[in-house]
This record gives sequence, C-alpha cells and structure tokens, in this order.
Amino acid sequence: MPEKLHPNAVNVANALRELGATGEIVVLPDSAPTAATAAAQLGCEIGAIANSLIFDADGKPLLVLTSGAHRVDTALIARTIGAQKVKRATPEFVRQATGQPIGGVAPVGHPAPVRTLVDTWLGKHEVVWAAGGHPHTVFPTSFDELVRITGGTPVEVE
Repeated sequence: MPEKLHPNAVNVANALRELGATGEIVVLPDSAPTAATAAAQLGCEIGAIANSLIFDADGKPLLVLTSGAHRVDTALIARTIGAQKVKRATPEFVRQATGQPIGGVAPVGHPAPVRTLVDTWLGKHEVVWAAGGHPHTVFPTSFDELVRITGGTPVEVE
C-alpha cells in the first residue's frame, strides 16, 4: 500500500482488512469519478466496475453497488425494499451517511452500517473493482466478497 493514502482510503483499507477481504487499495493516476473513467484506467470492462451509489430511501441511506454497465431503476428498487420513494441522495446526504465524497464512495468503511443492495450482474465478472473511499482509489474484489463484506442483498437493479 502506498505510504501517502488519503485518510478515507486508509479507513477503507483498515475495514477491508478487518472484514477479511482479499484486495488492497490501488491508487489511480487520475481521478475516477465514473465507471467509464475507472475502467479506462484499469483496462477492464465497464461492467466490472462496482458503482457505489447512495440513495435516499424514505429518508434513510441505501447503498446500491451496481455494475458500471447499468442504470439503477429507482422504482424497481423501491418495490424491492418496500420503500415509498427512492431518490438520488444529495452530496451532503452521501457524506453524512458514508464519510466519503461522491465519486469515491466505498462499499465499506462508513461511520455506521448502510443497508446495501448488490447488482447480480457483477457476478458475471471474476474481478470487480470498487471505490476505495476517494476518487483516486479503488480495490479489486468479487461479487461474492462484496455481498459478504457489506452484508448486502443480491438484486437486479434495472
């Protein structure tokens, strides 16, 4: 691991270790706020990028780890979890729920547990890349490991 990691990335790296995850934080040369920019830097398919999207589900945070190849159908997600309304969260809501900025939200390392859904499409990839708490950091994992370390529920998101 590089000596000078952003504090958010250090927090995520510690959480990954505590959870017994196999991947380590990788620092990208450029910011990767989107699945396309992350995939380009990593040389992988866009579908192998696990976008960490925070939604406001009836006032509570909901993390949806979706394949970079998908868009989240918020009406489907609302029906799936029994919420009245699921909408995109504001940057402030995201930061409050995760302690991390949009574009770098990791699946773990949050101040408190966040209900998590994991796109089943990610299971089609042997290696899945997720954000590491900062727009310049990612880590390799797998669908099964994402489900395990987040306590997430596998679902279809679109």
